[in-house]
Amino acid sequence: MIAALSPVAARYGWRIEVVDIDEDPTLEARWNELAPVLLVDGREICHHRLDAEAVSAFCETFPLESNALPD
Repeated sequence: MIAALSPVAARYGWRIEVVDIDEDPTLEARWNELAPVLLVDGREICHHRLDAEAVSAFCETFPLESNALPD
């Protein structure tokens, strides 16, 4: 999943943080069957593999920024 996510992260300026769930019993109990999991601020975007449609849908929730100068 990291290899597939890296170009998307670079495009949006995201930082990828990898967490080893085996090091935390709570995380392991919650996510073990779904790993790998893509989370953003605790919100699950996809699991097992990168779901490009789910990532695109998530990205569409961001407000657009304008570089236009004010009048």
